[in-house]
Amino acid sequence: MPNTKLPRIGYNKILYVTDLSEEGRLAFPYAASLAHSYDADLTVFHVVESREFEKFLEGYFDEELWNEIRNRNVEEAREILVSRKRRDTSIREDIQQLCEDTMGSGDDSPYVTYDIAVDIGEPGDKIVEKAHVGDYDLIVIGKRGQGILRGGLMGDTARRVIRLSKVPVMVIPIPD
Repeated sequence: MPNTKLPRIGYNKILYVTDLSEEGRLAFPYAASLAHSYDADLTVFHVVESREFEKFLEGYFDEELWNEIRNRNVEEAREILVSRKRRDTSIREDIQQLCEDTMGSGDDSPYVTYDIAVDIGEPGDKIVEKAHVGDYDLIVIGKRGQGILRGGLMGDTARRVIRLSKVPVMVIPIPD
């Protein structure tokens, strides 16, 4: 039997993608566990689909503020979106809560730190762009979800990410 060395695979930066659905949260422990095991940076990433942007914003802003946002560039609008409250919670707080709810609460549960990022656009494209520009080593994504868009946002998105990404993608099957 030949003696061959395996390449050493490690992860320094992991991108976990969520649609904020209950089903989508099931992939978070995989990303968090890998980040803990490899002492890797973990980013929790959510993309608001541009087709649904205005619909999604209903309830976040009054008409005057929405008109003000339309007159600003996308970066400024994104910052307003992320920081504004809806039902007393911002998108970043929603993501934070999703992550905290998913993590174990026992004393022996490992502790993991992570950054939160939110973007606006076509989810598959934005995920791939974020992974490539941010020099991520791995993308973790659920195979199915029912967050903002009905009909399985993550199913279509996962397929697109796999097809376009130069970064390895770990797809976590979500049970029915």
